[in-house]
Amino acid sequence: MARIALDSLRHSYLPNPQQDADWAVQKLSLEWSDGGAYALLGPSGCGKTTLLNLISGLLKPTEGRILFDDRDVTLATPEQRNIAQVFQFPVIYDTMTVYNNLAFPLRNRGVAEVEVDRRVREIAAMLDLDQMLEKRASGLTADGKQKISLGRGLVRSDVNVIMFDEPLTVIDPHLKWVLRSKLKELHRHTRRTMIYVTHDQTEALTFADQVVVMNQGTVVQIGTPVDLFERPRHTFVGHFIGSPGMNVLPCEVRGGQAMVAGAPIETANAKACRGDGARLELGVRPEFVSFALEGLPVRIGKVLDAGRFRIVETRYADQVIKLLLPEGLPVPEGEVRLRFDAAHTRVYRDGWMVGA
Repeated sequence: MARIALDSLRHSYLPNPQQDADWAVQKLSLEWSDGGAYALLGPSGCGKTTLLNLISGLLKPTEGRILFDDRDVTLATPEQRNIAQVFQFPVIYDTMTVYNNLAFPLRNRGVAEVEVDRRVREIAAMLDLDQMLEKRASGLTADGKQKISLGRGLVRSDVNVIMFDEPLTVIDPHLKWVLRSKLKELHRHTRRTMIYVTHDQTEALTFADQVVVMNQGTVVQIGTPVDLFERPRHTFVGHFIGSPGMNVLPCEVRGGQAMVAGAPIETANAKACRGDGARLELGVRPEFVSFALEGLPVRIGKVLDAGRFRIVETRYADQVIKLLLPEGLPVPEGEVRLRFDAAHTRVYRDGWMVGA
């Protein structure tokens, strides 16, 4: 296992990058503790797989350094870094049995057969592969093959870090939750450093102790799932995480008071705001908006049933404001009023939380 540090790392696929758009990964520095579970989360094309491949050694960075336990591995090969990587699509030997696929990484390193057998059966049991160890891998379904691929990454006990690049893409939806739970269980059991790349917020937030949210090659926020939900540092994080995402409303600040279309709104940080011609927005998650006797006057729009709650769309001026209404509570009619939880309502300046 290893503590991983990225020092002023930056990467471009172009030979002579000149502007921000030329960089697949913008300059960043971060550190991950030994034995932690981390996720790189963001939309397709945001740079998360590029960053993963830089850490694994499949790519060499344009600038900066990569350190494993203070050892500079920037120019080291994946083998020299001693990493295991599980890719989006299964990488297995179809002609081998499930057992031999799982055993191959260990035998390739000269591990004694007694230990090979112990490790293979332990990992197979964790992934529910123990009843098919003697089957050929070619006869398995796509999700069965991906389980083997996961197992090949997990079977070694000597790796510095295990990396997962969208590993559940080919898995049937009803099995994804099971495998996510298995990976979390394996992490608790082995305490190996794990990095998981995904565009799926549910996968990231249920797996990782800390999540790195990326957009357009930039790390927008690093934090626990609770941090990202309750204190999104950027409006992108508020939009991307949560279902539905954060309400983001154009606003202005007058004398430390946030105003939305002329109506005063209490916030956690407006007093620290300095406009200076910047774009100002107010952000509040639907979970922190409620109907009240006093507050912002709105009209009821669409109501969507989401099972345990309903998503109610309201309108104020030309702005749509969403809130969540618990199951069983009636939806009021006509003109109603909304209250925002001031502790979870914040002003954003050019997309970034004021005072963060």
